[in-house]
Amino acid sequence: VQLQASGGGLVQAGGSLRLSCAVSGCALSSCNMGWFRQLPGKEREFVAGISRAGSSTRYIDSAEGRFTISKDNAKNLVLLQMNSLTPEDTAVYYCAARRTFSSFQVSTTRENYPYWGQGTLVTVSS
Repeated sequence: VQLQASGGGLVQAGGSLRLSCAVSGCALSSCNMGWFRQLPGKEREFVAGISRAGSSTRYIDSAEGRFTISKDNAKNLVLLQMNSLTPEDTAVYYCAARRTFSSFQVSTTRENYPYWGQGTLVTVSS
């Protein structure tokens, strides 16, 4: 399974970015997908996830109402739309995948995801 994240960049506070994750080697209908982020010296934390069926999503509290995760099974793309960005959202963002038999489960645990992309840097200026 290979994941290629893109879409990061520099944006002013209050702005928006859309991250993309191109997935190969795992059909999105078979995988629970997640976005995580990491600051230097800090643990990688869960940001958003979407179930295999696409009907369940979960978000970190600070992302609720601002971020939206979605996926396009036909294109094997996972998207993270981020609105109303703040400097606290500055981090390297990673997409992650795990195969699962559950259609609705979304894991928020980093250790449950065996497949990771290379990360894309998001910088939000104040």
